[in-house]
Amino acid sequence: MSSPEAPEIKKTFLIQLAWSDMLNTQELNELLSKYEEELQVQLVMQQEKDRRALHWPNRSTRERFIWERISENIISTYNNELNWVRETRQKLFENLDIKEKDKMNYQIIEMNNKKYIELISATNPLSTENDALDLVALTGEHDTYLLMIHYAALSKDFFKLKTRVAGDMLQKFINYGVKTVAVIPQEIMEKGRFREMALETNKGNHFRMYGSKEEAEEWLLR
Repeated sequence: MSSPEAPEIKKTFLIQLAWSDMLNTQELNELLSKYEEELQVQLVMQQEKDRRALHWPNRSTRERFIWERISENIISTYNNELNWVRETRQKLFENLDIKEKDKMNYQIIEMNNKKYIELISATNPLSTENDALDLVALTGEHDTYLLMIHYAALSKDFFKLKTRVAGDMLQKFINYGVKTVAVIPQEIMEKGRFREMALETNKGNHFRMYGSKEEAEEWLLR
């Protein structure tokens, strides 16, 4: 067996950052934001792998311990990188008037030995796949894969099927294993073609819509 070597630090992002002084302020902020979003997604994916491997069969006690430590190493690497990029952005822009990412009004609900995130509203209503990824990352940060979204947090485009906003966002939740429920007034769910979508999604186990928080919560924690 060859001797272990210290890790070689090669990151494409650091090369991009090294030449980023040629960018304007907005472009630099977008570069940092995209890198942060990618780190958040990778962190969520690794945490999910770790969760699924808890009961991995046919591993000895020592092997299980070794794999747990490997996973902890990867997760800590992503966490450290996230902290670094956030601190870098803060120090770069602390004296500049830069529009921050849309703030989300949410709370953590714990019930029946389970925990979920309840998104009540957002400064700018959710309307893109990146918004969905932000929520995926948020669930990972709080160690839960259960999410409730209220009507006030969704954009008008979410309810217009031709925009594909709803479908694109829901696919992200499904891809990353986030069980999601939306609390939407009954009269909205029964409008036009959106009613067809609501009926179809409510047949599945990944995403559903309900007219009341009580119904939504019951399904989410089931």
